[in-house]
Amino acid sequence: YGTNSEFGFDYLRDNGMASRAEDQVQRGHYYSIVDEVDSILIDEARTPLIISGPAAASLDKEYRKANPKIKSLVQAQHKLVAGYLIEAEKISKQLLSENRPENADEMELELGLLLYKARLGQPKGERLLRLMEEAQNQKLIDKAELSLHADQSKKELYAQKEELYFGMEEKSHDADLTEKGRTFLNPNDTEAFMLPDLSVEQHDIDNDESLDAQSRLAAKTKLQDEFKIKAENIHITGQLLKAYSLYVKDVAYVVQENKVIIVDEHTGRAMPGRRWSDGLHQAVEAKEGVTIEQETQTLATITIQNYFRLYTKLAGMTGTAATEAQEFFDIYKLGVLVIPTHEPCIRDDANDSVYKTRREKYNAVLDEVKEVHRQGRPILVGTVSVEVSEYISRLLKKNGIIHSVLNAKYHEQEAEIITRAGQKGSVTIATNMAGRGTDIKLGQGVEPIGGLHVMGTERHESRRIDRQLRGRCARQGDAGST
Repeated sequence: YGTNSEFGFDYLRDNGMASRAEDQVQRGHYYSIVDEVDSILIDEARTPLIISGPAAASLDKEYRKANPKIKSLVQAQHKLVAGYLIEAEKISKQLLSENRPENADEMELELGLLLYKARLGQPKGERLLRLMEEAQNQKLIDKAELSLHADQSKKELYAQKEELYFGMEEKSHDADLTEKGRTFLNPNDTEAFMLPDLSVEQHDIDNDESLDAQSRLAAKTKLQDEFKIKAENIHITGQLLKAYSLYVKDVAYVVQENKVIIVDEHTGRAMPGRRWSDGLHQAVEAKEGVTIEQETQTLATITIQNYFRLYTKLAGMTGTAATEAQEFFDIYKLGVLVIPTHEPCIRDDANDSVYKTRREKYNAVLDEVKEVHRQGRPILVGTVSVEVSEYISRLLKKNGIIHSVLNAKYHEQEAEIITRAGQKGSVTIATNMAGRGTDIKLGQGVEPIGGLHVMGTERHESRRIDRQLRGRCARQGDAGST
């Protein structure tokens, strides 16, 4: 009995590191029963299990040295993007006004381009995300992007990109310095971020008749060393730009005890010991000013899906498999059997309430917490990230509502918080840590007044996480609402 990752790592160690048969711990893969099977085999199916070792060269000094320059570059870019967004907000207001301007089509194109540049320059910016809440703006960005990519020569696309210091593609995680950015980082040598063509340069050395054999060898070695240093600098710059632009503190990771700890997006739990590879973790450490640990390289890897396919027979159980029956059959050739509950479920599920702005939404969350709290019922507020859970916590604190917070930062108190969560009048804010497999027992006098009330503050990436959150109340025939 153990966790999926531990079994996967045992398999990797047995096949990659054990030198004698008696060092191997697994006996073969015959039969496996997986608890919360949809989480393991579907949500985390593509999660790679990686055994890594220290990389040959450690670049921690280089990351620390490059960080201040990149930080100022990112700040300069944020100023630039803020300008675009102020302009975009003005145009957006004019377009939404009652008297639609005559040149509305041109304005829409301009707004689309401004938002496209802002997204390329600062994809996780708060202000941009607020503007993107308007569905119309999303359409305009897509339209602008389409028109830029439709041009065969890509001239206009490059012209738009060159206005920024760097472009950051959120989907592909590619950071691309522009001419402006290269000049900002190294005004004396803009070629510092351009890799030379080794084959051409080596060909020139071979054809240089003024050099003897030894001088040619020395010139080639020098050329390769310069190439290596440039390649390292480009790599470090790219990783630092990603760390500043795509990895948000308290969403993708938390900082504790001078360490950067990754937060699992599916379970909301901190994962000490796990590190991003290819120097990305070092870049985030440099950004946060904590101790930069040694870079790692991958030695062996397998995905969770491929690991479980090794078993001759596979079975599992979960409360949320019916909606994924087709996927279980297509990938694992597993049928899904729905077993009726031991007691009839009397949970009262309300529909989603949708708000135009975040402020209205959080005010509605506050009003609902107050109302349910007034009735004396316990309430569980589900959030998608550490950041949101702390924001709601501040909101409740301002309004004098006593509550507990369960997220990756406070995982030590998890058992205690869950024990209290079903008591009369208790308010608990939690990330999806409190979603799966958590059994909240109702305190005395809670059942007659309606049981536990569960409220999700937004939809998760996976509908199963939402359904699991709903399933935290009204267990074993108890009353409850969501």
